[in-house]
Amino acid sequence: MAGIQWQSNQIKISEDAEPIEQCYQNGWTDGLPVVPPTPDRVERMLSGTQRKPEELVAQIPPKWGRATIERIAINAVMAGCKPEYLPVVIAALEAITADPFNLHGVQVTTSLVSPLLIINGPIRKQLDINGSFNVFGQGWRANATIGRAVRLICTNIGGALPGELDRATFGHAGKYTFCVAENEEVSPWQPLHIERGFQSSQSTVTVFAGASPESINDHSSNTAAGILNTVCRSIATPGMTPGEIILVISPEHAKTISADGFSRDDIQQYVHENTKVTARHHDQISTRNPEDVIIVVAGGPAGRWTMAIAGWGGPTRSVTKPIAA
Repeated sequence: MAGIQWQSNQIKISEDAEPIEQCYQNGWTDGLPVVPPTPDRVERMLSGTQRKPEELVAQIPPKWGRATIERIAINAVMAGCKPEYLPVVIAALEAITADPFNLHGVQVTTSLVSPLLIINGPIRKQLDINGSFNVFGQGWRANATIGRAVRLICTNIGGALPGELDRATFGHAGKYTFCVAENEEVSPWQPLHIERGFQSSQSTVTVFAGASPESINDHSSNTAAGILNTVCRSIATPGMTPGEIILVISPEHAKTISADGFSRDDIQQYVHENTKVTARHHDQISTRNPEDVIIVVAGGPAGRWTMAIAGWGGPTRSVTKPIAA
């Protein structure tokens, strides 16, 4: 990549200045220290893709900043990514800027939602993206830094600064980073990306405007109906936003549900039909359609838990994009 014609402005700082503090002073962080994006680091990051640095991937709302490959790479450096993570970050940006996702709304809403990235396909293993123990927690560089890069891009390029254009009433920890892999090897059903029309050999990222995960505990039910009834009672509340919802089913729960002959479609239909709740004088449906229930298997092999992640409702839809070099 020698001889790069840099598109972004370069800022020189004095020898006694602390680069990380300069990033804080310029508002380029998510509140945590970032890796200073020096030209040599950005050049190394660009080696992770075959795409040209000046290529425009998208304009990021609400300020509609230009997310070129170079600028994406800069933020990936700041997040702590390895160069081989860059294609995942680029694909995630292509997904969240697709019209159905409605990134402008997600960026400025008072809701707490944030882009959740779900990774499928061979790249999960190649990059060691966690889909098992502590899947929503700390400990995996790929999960932490890929999700963080997307957030930094939303802030640094899109201009969604908290209290300014990011008007979330609460927010949640996933607004630092929100990236997991599906645990395809233990799932009794086809992975999410195959359900969405991709091949098993393809790697994809699915983006979903997600609220904070809700833990659903059922260590006593030994039938599919028992577990799913617990799930339905947990999510069928008047305050639940209707629309898409992700159920992250643990391997133990998935094994029990599958053993009773439930397919992915069966789960979707069951949850849809059993999440009607009465709210004063009218009925409210927590999921508008069975396909609004997105099924993902992830988490460690021990523990009878399911996670429910509510979406933002009608203004946004999940999007899946292939990951390419």
